[in-house]
Amino acid sequence: MTSDRRAILYGLGAVGLWSTVATAFKVALGYMSPLTLMWIASLVSWVVIGGLVWRRGQFPEALRHGWRTAAWAGLMNPVAYYLVLFAAYDRLPGQEAMALNYTWALTMAFLAVPILGQRLTRMDVLAGLIAYSGVWVIATRGRVLDVDFADPLGVGLALVSTLIWALYWLLNTRDRRSPLVAQWQNFSVGVPVLTLILLMGPEVEWVGATGLAAGIYVGLFEMGIAFVFWQLAMRTVSRTARISNLIFLSPPISLVLLFFIVGEPILPSTLLGLVLILGGLGLQQRQKAPVEPADARS
Repeated sequence: MTSDRRAILYGLGAVGLWSTVATAFKVALGYMSPLTLMWIASLVSWVVIGGLVWRRGQFPEALRHGWRTAAWAGLMNPVAYYLVLFAAYDRLPGQEAMALNYTWALTMAFLAVPILGQRLTRMDVLAGLIAYSGVWVIATRGRVLDVDFADPLGVGLALVSTLIWALYWLLNTRDRRSPLVAQWQNFSVGVPVLTLILLMGPEVEWVGATGLAAGIYVGLFEMGIAFVFWQLAMRTVSRTARISNLIFLSPPISLVLLFFIVGEPILPSTLLGLVLILGGLGLQQRQKAPVEPADARS
């Protein structure tokens, strides 16, 4: 099997797991608060990724270096990002929260202008207008001329999660830590913070066997194994473009799972909004990188 075929299989594995998380979030949140889900999932992910770091012999590196970066990165991801994201899923139908969260790539493109000094192209602007018109369709549930959102706080939380996620990746452009080490260190910072917040709350809730299983699933697959699969795909593939479009398979699969497992009726406004969001993302990805001068490549 060629390296590109292996990369595609790894990528499909990651996308397949990511396609289940909207359903897993909604099932888990039926048994517990966003904070409790966050704590269980983070603890599971910390243990799983720690085991992978140990197996690869990277523990000495993880213990010695990178903690200054982890101090702020861990507060952004997992703490801030997932708490806000789970709060959005707790308020919105899974299909809406999932679709709105997919705008993070466009958010990152716009934030790269002030943070990294990059320039927006006309295609970036057009892609943004198309995608965020999809956000408006979803937020108003098809009543595009009515500014009375169905759940303005839920929509706001979903969009704030994209802002945190985009900022996290932009600020990590200068992060020299290896991906697995960085992920484990971030969770090493996040888990104690989440534990403290949980203990300061009114009470620690018992979520039952089903709720516990759902929380473990989120931590094991959404934050753990899917990340490893995608990392393997990125390292194995000859060109990133060969696997980057696989992510577009996730939303339709997510909608089907939400319909059959959670029982969410698929709203026409979600379908239209998702088409607009994915169309905008597709336009953005179709842009060709500028060709380097011949002497620069030699």
